[in-house]
Amino acid sequence: MKGAIMGIISDFRYRKISQTSTVEDLLKEFFRKSIHICASFVPLFAAWNLPYTVMALSSVVALYIISEYLRISGISIPVISRVTAYAARRRDEGRFILGPVTLTLGIVITLMIFPQDAARVGICALAFGDGIASLAGKLFGRIKIPYTCGKTLEGSLACFIAVYASSLAIVRDPLSALLLAFVAMCIEMIPLKDYDNVLIPIAIAAVAYLLP
Repeated sequence: MKGAIMGIISDFRYRKISQTSTVEDLLKEFFRKSIHICASFVPLFAAWNLPYTVMALSSVVALYIISEYLRISGISIPVISRVTAYAARRRDEGRFILGPVTLTLGIVITLMIFPQDAARVGICALAFGDGIASLAGKLFGRIKIPYTCGKTLEGSLACFIAVYASSLAIVRDPLSALLLAFVAMCIEMIPLKDYDNVLIPIAIAAVAYLLP
């Protein structure tokens, strides 16, 4: 009986839900992008106390880097190593998982370079645009965009809509929000792997800062 139940669960986990993704892939992507979306809370903490926020983020990423090197060396850190291993993409298996580092680096640089409002736009573009684009691509992606290493039109449009909505809520100008969303969508289509976590918030914050 137990074996039959485990078999049903296993079959469900690896069932295809799109042309390229299984239920297991979607669950992992949802877990990863939930962390992305949580980044939208960072500007609130930065508005309260910027130095403490930067120090806290730096401490967390330093702890993560240490735990990753230990994990790769075969030394497991309770909770952290299991969470990291579960969230790993296939391309990251057996390697240092760079995503959390670039995510934190992009946020910290943006906070330190730009004024609060512009930084908030950039960080929210990363949190919602990149996060929702990936989930939409996994669920609904059908039309592949040439020369983007598998990016889909559906995912890119989801990025555009998410960044437009988040930017509009901050800048309160539809035309400015359209420009910000278009730039974010174009960057998201570039096959940068984890390095889009750095480029997106900085580039979008820069555009927001330069807008009249």
